[in-house]
Amino acid sequence: MDILRFITAGSVDDGKSTLIGRLLYDSKSIMIDQLEAIEKQTKNKEAGAIDLALLTDGLRAEREQGITIDVAYKYFSTPKRKFIIADAPGHIQYTRNMITGASNADLIIILVDARHGVVEQTRRHSIIASLLKIPHVVVAINKMDMVDYSQDVYNNIAIDYAAFANELGLKNVTYIPISALNGDNIVDKGEVTPWYDGPCLLSFLETVEVQDDLNYSEQRFPVQYVIRPQTDDLHDYRGYAGRIISGIYKKGDKVSILPSGLTSTISRIEKDGIEMEEAFAPQSIIIHLEDDIDISRGDVIVSANHKAKVEQEIEVLLCWMDTKPLRSGNRYLLQLNTRTVKSIVKDIQYKLDVNTLDKIYDTEQVGLNDVVKVTIKTALPLVFDSYQDLRNGGGAILIDETSNVTVGAAIIQ
Repeated sequence: MDILRFITAGSVDDGKSTLIGRLLYDSKSIMIDQLEAIEKQTKNKEAGAIDLALLTDGLRAEREQGITIDVAYKYFSTPKRKFIIADAPGHIQYTRNMITGASNADLIIILVDARHGVVEQTRRHSIIASLLKIPHVVVAINKMDMVDYSQDVYNNIAIDYAAFANELGLKNVTYIPISALNGDNIVDKGEVTPWYDGPCLLSFLETVEVQDDLNYSEQRFPVQYVIRPQTDDLHDYRGYAGRIISGIYKKGDKVSILPSGLTSTISRIEKDGIEMEEAFAPQSIIIHLEDDIDISRGDVIVSANHKAKVEQEIEVLLCWMDTKPLRSGNRYLLQLNTRTVKSIVKDIQYKLDVNTLDKIYDTEQVGLNDVVKVTIKTALPLVFDSYQDLRNGGGAILIDETSNVTVGAAIIQ
């Protein structure tokens, strides 16, 4: 059974947490003790309604204010698929949290309040979705019950968003009219929208194709661990363990090891202790090579005719996630997949206005939640792909060397 990772985003009070609560509640994915706890804490107990937002607003401050601050992850499954949900904050000051949650998402649900239509935060989250190249976008037009389930309201919002999505180059956009509070078109089709002939939300999530989004043409295998038992039984055993992030690996393939550029041939592939003829993304495997080559964690095994880049100077689009400002000359650790290297920010080219996509030049320092284009120089060669070409090979993070705190999310250009 495959897994769909998706994130919900939207403005404050658009109903993101209620939507996730409704998905869990109506799909019978809530434990009895959880349900009892929510019934005790719900604010609308006198009215007989359950506050489903409490399922995801797990922090005390979130419950007191009725908002989402941190990214809340929830897990549930149906007979057709497993799901990992990230509920992202709606406030502008928590944009960095939204980017963190969206970085591994296969799909994003952008909620739009039917009463307000496409607003600034809708645009902000859509721009982030386009920057992160999230493969699928669902525009859930929520609170349809507040506009009498008007088809005209739905159509106008869909038209407005489609024009904006076209500007951003967003593909695979699906529109669904819903009421998270009442459960219309969430798990079951609502009779209140006879004019809507598309799928309900859960049905769409269960059937949307995500395997097609994997890249099977470019081989990328970052080495996570070198297995060298050196026991009497396994004296000559040398295997390279990791997860295939793209491509297909077969026994007998000619491969290159980057950044050294040395070449060899795959002699054996293991998965869960069983020898295989081939393996593919996103499987975790052990690769054996015919030659004894000096390979360590962070090296990348690719096809002999690879297109991966090996450089020490890269241009990245960076979302700054620290309260300390970013300045040219600052030093950080850069981590890309399993490789971590020392780096320095050479220069800040411009700041990106995430509401208009305008470029603001002459930026001397960068503050929390700013998105900027910078040039980074690494102490050692880095193996990477353009994020545009391969998401898993072009997304990195910057880490503060002293505190080990993640301070930036980088999209390699």
